[in-house]
Amino acid sequence: MNSLALRLAVFLLIPALAACGPKAVPEAPPASVPGYEAVQDGDILIPAVEPKYLIEGNVKEVVSYTADDPAESIVVDVYARKLYWVHGDGTATRYGIAVGREGISFRGNGYIGRKAHWPSWTPTANMVRTRPDLYAEYAGGLPGGLENPLGARALYLYRGGRDTMFRIHGTIDNASVGRATSAGCIRLFNQDAMDLFEKAPIGTKVKVRTEEESLAIEGPYIDDAYGRIFQDTPENRAKRAEEEEQIRKKEEADRLAAEKAEEKRLRQCKRRGISEEDCPLPPEAAETAQVVAGTSGGNG
Repeated sequence: MNSLALRLAVFLLIPALAACGPKAVPEAPPASVPGYEAVQDGDILIPAVEPKYLIEGNVKEVVSYTADDPAESIVVDVYARKLYWVHGDGTATRYGIAVGREGISFRGNGYIGRKAHWPSWTPTANMVRTRPDLYAEYAGGLPGGLENPLGARALYLYRGGRDTMFRIHGTIDNASVGRATSAGCIRLFNQDAMDLFEKAPIGTKVKVRTEEESLAIEGPYIDDAYGRIFQDTPENRAKRAEEEEQIRKKEEADRLAAEKAEEKRLRQCKRRGISEEDCPLPPEAAETAQVVAGTSGGNG
C-alpha cells in the first residue's frame, strides 16, 4: 500500500474505530425482549440479546407447519435459515439460525447422538494449518464459556452411529443469526439453544432439507443489503435496492470526507514548510495507522 492510499485508509477507519473508544456519556442498555433477557446459567451470566438483532424471522415463534415431519423432531432449513421443532399438531416452534460453511455440507436424516452444556471447542487441523494466526493458540481446545464459539449448548448430529461433524449450537455472535457465516454449523441465540436443548433428548430425529425441499415448502429467500435473510418478494427486492444505494452513498461520503481531511492536512504542513513524507497524521489517525499498515500486507 503506497503512502497516499495508507493515509486515506486511515482517515476512512477513524469513524469506525472511534466507536470503540470510551463515550463521554454512558448509554442506557436497550430494553430486553421477552424470552431473550439475560440468563444466569450456573456461574455464567448470558447477556440479553439486543432488540436490533431480533428482526422478523429471528425471534422464536410458534407457527403453522404443513410438512409431514414427525412430532418431536428437528427440521433444519439452511436455505431459509430456519430451524423447526415439530409439535405434530400442525404447528412447530421456529427459530432463526445462522448457517456456516460446515452447516451446508450435510443433507438428509440423522439423530442427536450427544448433547453438551457449555461445550468445549477445538479447531480442526485444517483450520490450524490454514490460519495459524487465528487458531493455533486454541489447538489444544477452548473450554466452554462466553468466549467459546459453540455458546451455551450444543447438539451433535449422528448418522449410523458416527458423528457427522454437524452441530446445532449457541453463539457468542448474536449479530450472525439470520445470516450466512464463513465458519461453523448451525447457530442459534444462546437463549434459543437452551430452549431447544431441553426439548430434544438424545435420539431425537433431525432432518436437514435439500434446496428443492426448501423451495417447495418455504419458497425463495434473498439476503438484504446487510446479509440478513428475507422472503424473495418484489417489496423486499425494492427495499434491498434502496439499502444498497444508501450504503453506496455513505461509502462515497466517507471517501470524500477522507480526501478532504487529507488535503487539509497536507496544506497545513505545506504552509509550515513540512514535506508530505514528514507531515504528521492527526492524533486519532496516528493511533490507527499501524493497524492499517498491518492489514495491508498480503500473500501477493
